[in-house]
Amino acid sequence: MAGEQLTPRIYVACLSAYNAGKLHGRWMPCDDVDTLQDSIKTMLETSPEPDAEEWAIHDYEGFGSAFLSEYQNLETVTAMAEFIQEHGPLASELIVHFGGDLEEARQTMEEQYAGCYASLEDFAASLTEETGGLEQVPEHIRGYIDYAAMARDMELSGDIFTLEPEYGQVQVFWNR
Repeated sequence: MAGEQLTPRIYVACLSAYNAGKLHGRWMPCDDVDTLQDSIKTMLETSPEPDAEEWAIHDYEGFGSAFLSEYQNLETVTAMAEFIQEHGPLASELIVHFGGDLEEARQTMEEQYAGCYASLEDFAASLTEETGGLEQVPEHIRGYIDYAAMARDMELSGDIFTLEPEYGQVQVFWNR
């Protein structure tokens, strides 16, 4: 279903079993590091291969377009999952926008987020109204204001950047 948010989880595989041609692993929720480590330990203990110790992330879901490597740090995995759970598809798009830098994505969300709009033109119109810019313009001229051009200029000048994680949603951020 479109717009449905999956709970982030990873599929962790036992590498001893994998290298022996056997599939042994488990899907695990990414709630917290300790729970993940315990789940991995339990999965390895039930491996069909003796003395299994090594594991890798072989699949994941609920992380949107964000990328996880096979040997991603579990602290990073759970932090990403928490951020995505809190902010939805926008969070994964921010992570991608900043090349996987979760802290930069988080900081940008907290400090530079300007809101969600149907279009960038709507953002320019809202900003103009909120800042009192229309009070300076006579009523009979207000219909001639080109909000689309204003928005385009803000984006091209680097004042703002946008992400569109879902159709019809333009997420606007101020650049520092």
